[in-house]
Amino acid sequence: MKQINKIAIVGGTHGNEFTGAYLVKKFEQYPNLIQRSSVKTVTLLSNPQAFAANKRYIDKDLNRCFSSDDLSDLTLSSHEDEQAKNIQNTLGKDGKYPVDLIVDLHSTTANMGLTIIPGSRHPFILQLAAYLSSINPEVKVCYSRPEQARNFLSSVCELGFVIEVGPVAQGVLSAEWFQKTEQLIVTILDYLERCNQGIIPQINNSLTIYKYLEFVDYPRNQNGEIQAMIHPQLQFRDYEPLHPGEPIFLTLNNQAIAYTGTSTVYPVFINEAAYYEKGIAMCLTEKEEITI
Repeated sequence: MKQINKIAIVGGTHGNEFTGAYLVKKFEQYPNLIQRSSVKTVTLLSNPQAFAANKRYIDKDLNRCFSSDDLSDLTLSSHEDEQAKNIQNTLGKDGKYPVDLIVDLHSTTANMGLTIIPGSRHPFILQLAAYLSSINPEVKVCYSRPEQARNFLSSVCELGFVIEVGPVAQGVLSAEWFQKTEQLIVTILDYLERCNQGIIPQINNSLTIYKYLEFVDYPRNQNGEIQAMIHPQLQFRDYEPLHPGEPIFLTLNNQAIAYTGTSTVYPVFINEAAYYEKGIAMCLTEKEEITI
């Protein structure tokens, strides 16, 4: 594996997710916190206009604007499409200031702890994830669908990944999750520095990952209006097993709706506030142990 000489820490891809945005601002104010002798770290507030407006986005979700087709389509001229092209032309392989690794910081209203969402199964990212999860039980690794990951900002770089932290309300700074995310970044930078020095930290030979199976929407009527909410027994139980027959929704008239699948699954992003507009109540995943 070649040395990781330059990385980008990105925040504010969604303007109302304050943890990453304010960490970027802190690192810009105190750059010594993120510099290592062999690793140059740059920061980017990726959607400053949305951040200033305390909105997830101005025109469309920036974290869905990075497919190769969209980046090459000059007819796409929304605010976020222009931002995506600017970021690609700055940090991408052929950009003005290309980087070896991108860490895109997000927060979620769901109980996701410290979740790493890799852009690919690159061995280096798997080794890093295995190390982080071995020293911190709050770190989980979750894989998006490949076609979705290709739209993420982190896909600008081969070694890109997302960090989701929460639960954190939108437009709110949580000191707890701010500190936990900052410590995770420091650990990642220290890991990269040691790798560049030829000192590979000890890791477990196995890694638990959670792979997306499907998205589940809320029950709706013929007009598209939500008719049920997340059942209290499921709320905040991200990454916990959901068995067939267990309740997942509670209707407006207090009737439980059970999970009708035939196998145990592990829901994530349960009741994520930002996903209401996407028609997603939760994402079902399967648990897999892989060897590093």
